[in-house]
Amino acid sequence: MRIATWNVNSVGARLPRLLDWLGTAEPDVVCLQEIKVAADDFPIDEVGELGYEVAAHGTGRWAGVAILSRVGLTGVRRGLLDEPGFQPEDAMFEVHEPRAMAATCGGIRVWSVYVPNGREVGHPHYDYKLRWLESLRATVVEELSAPRPFALLGDFNIAPTDADVWDITRFATSTHVTEPERQALAALRDAGLADVYPRPLKYDVPFTYWDYRQLSFPKNRGMRIDLVYANVPFAAAVTDSYVDREARKGTMPSDHAPVVVDLDLARD
Repeated sequence: MRIATWNVNSVGARLPRLLDWLGTAEPDVVCLQEIKVAADDFPIDEVGELGYEVAAHGTGRWAGVAILSRVGLTGVRRGLLDEPGFQPEDAMFEVHEPRAMAATCGGIRVWSVYVPNGREVGHPHYDYKLRWLESLRATVVEELSAPRPFALLGDFNIAPTDADVWDITRFATSTHVTEPERQALAALRDAGLADVYPRPLKYDVPFTYWDYRQLSFPKNRGMRIDLVYANVPFAAAVTDSYVDREARKGTMPSDHAPVVVDLDLARD
């Protein structure tokens, strides 16, 4: 089975590229992030022509996640256990952003997650990010009570180590690399998950994100922030994992590349 995760940075803007990639890479399950459309507006018919069922969790032009599967799609769950909200400066009430959803596909439980960015250290959105990660861990603990293969896949907006950014000195005071964020990742691993580390295909580090500005992709000034965290049954079945850099090339790409994981469930 082939499972992938990809922050597409707008399924509307990237639909031709998504359809082309689905036809070429032929994943069985895809976790998408930052779809930037309401769930009812997801292009279900276009994706369905390639044999995929779709579950989407989105409210409009920001955030949003989806799961595509051609091996079944059941047990859909939208949102985390006791998921916190965020109150924008111009709003009277908290909003609950569509950032996480789960489904069981071919006997594997997957979560597509889009962790809040955090904006900057000390910003209310940074505090929201840490609270959101606490809810994610609580949800993982609940999900791991079942003995099935399980994985969190998505854009975590955290680089696990200094080696996962192109130049750590450029991020000394930034989000994505702070100790509280990394401790939150460590808490997920301590709950019973392992980092499925992909092959880069090119260069030494499997970066998954490159800023659109300053020729970051050609210069390979990237970050590894799109992750696959798996329990023992899932990790034991992995035969290969890689970052599909080709999907980051060309016209109108997402600023993220897909991470692809191949599994042999009979090997587990």
